[in-house]
Amino acid sequence: MGYRIVVVGATGNVGREMLNILAERQFPVDEIAALASRKSLGTEVSFGERTLKTQDLDTFDFSGWDMALFAVGSEATKTYAPRAAATGCVVIDNSSLYRYDADVPLIVPEVNPDAVMGYDRKNIIANPNCSTAQMVVALKPLHDRARIKRVVVSTYQSVSGAGKEGMDELWNQTKGMYVPGQEVEPSKFTKQIAFNVIPHIDVFLDSGETREEWKMVAETKKIVDPAIKLTATCVRVPVFVGHSEAINIEFHDPLDEDEARDILREAPGILVVDKREDGGYTTPVECVGDYATYISRIRQDPTIDNGLNLWCVSDNLRKGAALNAVQIAELLGRRVLKKG
Repeated sequence: MGYRIVVVGATGNVGREMLNILAERQFPVDEIAALASRKSLGTEVSFGERTLKTQDLDTFDFSGWDMALFAVGSEATKTYAPRAAATGCVVIDNSSLYRYDADVPLIVPEVNPDAVMGYDRKNIIANPNCSTAQMVVALKPLHDRARIKRVVVSTYQSVSGAGKEGMDELWNQTKGMYVPGQEVEPSKFTKQIAFNVIPHIDVFLDSGETREEWKMVAETKKIVDPAIKLTATCVRVPVFVGHSEAINIEFHDPLDEDEARDILREAPGILVVDKREDGGYTTPVECVGDYATYISRIRQDPTIDNGLNLWCVSDNLRKGAALNAVQIAELLGRRVLKKG
């Protein structure tokens, strides 16, 4: 016996990836519905070898459905997620709307699986920000061993994190560089993204940090440990898919690089590629399409006591969004619904 699953926002990058991953992981599905806005009504999307036609989100009845994976913005989620949850359908939401709600668990299954039991307060589970998700997978096993005191992270985030418009803008600007008179002015991003990097993701706050940077702080505290101090600089780079992060960690207790490497090799969801030679590390191009979070460049930080540096790369459309949502659905199925 399987589940009745709804994918909301099925025509977007993340929604399509959710459908792909549900099929790839052979999630026990009895029935599946792909929902979209009316402007995309009838658009065909793939689910394994099947083709689904999208249905109208506005008129869909969630009654009798087990789980709804939401891959739409916060405004649409605000309208439709409570409607789905009220029928008994558990919402797994990829937007930022519920991440900081004390009554909504924020989950990365490799890190805080027990938090799933709090789903019933609102019948909603939140998926973290893509940049946070891959980072906490790496932080948690190290925190369990040596207690993290402080983290300094710089991110190098792909344009797919800004959706199809971001990917299109990078593509069109890159082409326009080679054709005089066809240059493309920025519209999705604040400055040219082709052959450039932009130290600005989401809106600026009064503190001077951006909301993307604030998210990494707040979400790490909620998922891993509120005692961890974290500061982030989030940068958009001209890469289509795959987020990278340079992470500096200060621990309370001593932890050398060899032990850290061994811990990470054994940790769930992580692949360590760390050879001190040309090409002995992972880049975004190599992680696209994979489930794992890749860790490279593990080394001591000699400027502080109990410090480590590492390089962290993951497919943001997968672990940062769609895969994590499907893993939450799998966790919910195993721990609570128990149909599959």
